[in-house]
Amino acid sequence: MLKLYYAPGTCALASHIALAEAGAAYTTERLDFKANQQNSPDYLKINPKGRVPTLVTDRGNLTETPAMLAFIAQSFPQAKLAPLDDAFAFAQVQAFNSYLCSTVHVAHAHKARGPRWATDETSFADMKRMVPKTVGACFALIERGMLKGPWVMGEQYTICDPYLYTLATWLEGDSVDLATLPKVADHRKRMSERPAVQKVLAEEKA
Repeated sequence: MLKLYYAPGTCALASHIALAEAGAAYTTERLDFKANQQNSPDYLKINPKGRVPTLVTDRGNLTETPAMLAFIAQSFPQAKLAPLDDAFAFAQVQAFNSYLCSTVHVAHAHKARGPRWATDETSFADMKRMVPKTVGACFALIERGMLKGPWVMGEQYTICDPYLYTLATWLEGDSVDLATLPKVADHRKRMSERPAVQKVLAEEKA
């Protein structure tokens, strides 16, 4: 059985939703970031990066959200969470999720993770001030041409959708005006109405 390590409010939500959408048999283990549990010796044996999510499989442990989402889609093809029979279309899915991982999430992280990139306190403050602009620019690009609607890839729900939803839930905290992103706002609302999403959110709040 699969096991997902997660912490509430993190990008692990995307993989958690995908597992539920896929109908996978899985268990979860919540990490307490306030207690720095992600850097405990026991967890570092599972994921030396000290981050979430981690997905434990019978072949080993997976990290990085795009890889985990692709694994879930490929492991449960009956759920049709990705266009697995079309190499180009699947690459488009991967390109979108890679953008969320490498650019959008990193822009968001500058709000609270300044020490990853600098040592001067004034640099941290400057990074934080830039977040509304940088995250806003990322989502403006998604709004203009990357979100095809009603789902990211168009008519077919894919592993892109829980990932976009997860990062979109951070917009208010990043001081980005959701009213300027009507397509993203509509997508977030549509996602919030899916039974799998409601189930996962209830699990993570419990």
